[in-house]
Amino acid sequence: MADNPYKKYREQSINTMTQGEMLVLLFETCVKRLNEGVIYIEEKNYAKANESLQKAERIIRYLDSTLDMQYEISMDYARLYDYFIWRITTGNIHKDISMIKEVIPMISDLGKTFKEADRIARQQQFGGADTAEAPTVPAAPV
Repeated sequence: MADNPYKKYREQSINTMTQGEMLVLLFETCVKRLNEGVIYIEEKNYAKANESLQKAERIIRYLDSTLDMQYEISMDYARLYDYFIWRITTGNIHKDISMIKEVIPMISDLGKTFKEADRIARQQQFGGADTAEAPTVPAAPV
């Protein structure tokens, strides 16, 4: 059986991402899954909506599980992630897209914030080179 070259490329891309790049990808994927969930609810395809929304929830739970609680700001993120999960879950149960649409821009903005923070950190670490080689992290479940 031949290996799928796209799948190999995707796996290699994920395995060579920096922590910041992985974080940004998780936020972007979460937003994508939430938007899919909204569309599926509008189409009354509740099984697909549930699947997409649960994937988004898993991403938020993963992000929550990676917080380093020795830092004060981590508690703030934990509360924010709890809020996101509550709104997504409640929206999924009641098929209420307004609850899901409420958190989409918040999650998107948070992802953009981490993207900018990663860019700045790389500039400082590598003397202004945005594309410099940086340490990699293992892939996270999506």
